Amino acid sequence: MNQPVPDSARLRACWSRGDAALGAWSVSADPLVAELVAATATDVVCVDAQHGFVDVATLPPVLESMRAVGRVPLVRVRWNDPGQIMRALDAGASGVIVPMINDAEEALAAARACRFPPHGIRSWGPLWSARPIAAPAQADDEVMCVVMIETVDAIANLRDIIATPGVDALYIGPNDLALSCGLGRQTYRTSAAVDELLASVVGAANDAGKPVGLHCSDVEMAREWRDRGVDWLTILTDVDILSTGLTAAVSAARAD
Repeated sequence: MNQPVPDSARLRACWSRGDAALGAWSVSADPLVAELVAATATDVVCVDAQHGFVDVATLPPVLESMRAVGRVPLVRVRWNDPGQIMRALDAGASGVIVPMINDAEEALAAARACRFPPHGIRSWGPLWSARPIAAPAQADDEVMCVVMIETVDAIANLRDIIATPGVDALYIGPNDLALSCGLGRQTYRTSAAVDELLASVVGAANDAGKPVGLHCSDVEMAREWRDRGVDWLTILTDVDILSTGLTAAVSAARAD
């Protein structure tokens, strides 16, 4: 079997063509569900270790099930902790999404945890022989460090975060961003202020030539923000798709 193409490389290929990438989000720790998500034609899959169910024991089999269908996903780690970042990469992730980044110092810490010396502090220890790393420099080139913009402090320090060496892309968490900025559970559809916040991050990233992703609640949101300059749009979450499908099937069966 040919070696899978890492999702970090898939993303970079999309962006080099000027295309927006479409993504899936995996929160289940079940390898079968993970395999089904990985087999979709999306450009990128993220395994969510922050709010999802994978942990240090279940992440390796989830990633291995995705590898079986040619997918080497990204992982959102629980926090900006070097040990968690390195562990996700050792388990076979092609990159990490790091939540709650507030400033350039935190962004740099995340980027350095993704890379081996002399460019970072990553410790050598890949777990899977199925994904051999020929040299530290190769691993550094392939890995992707994505930092989340989802706090009021991140907005204040946005341009410094964007300029941080080793940060490959931004990813907007619209829900936490609204909460942190005192806008509660408002969305861009219900609040001009939230709309302006999202647009300001997208605009700053576009101006700097830095790819920016956005977590979308539905396909319509993804379509709109693709046209507004977002480079990576998460369009589905495994448990949401499962729940929607089950509800629709029951409703159809009960219909007259």
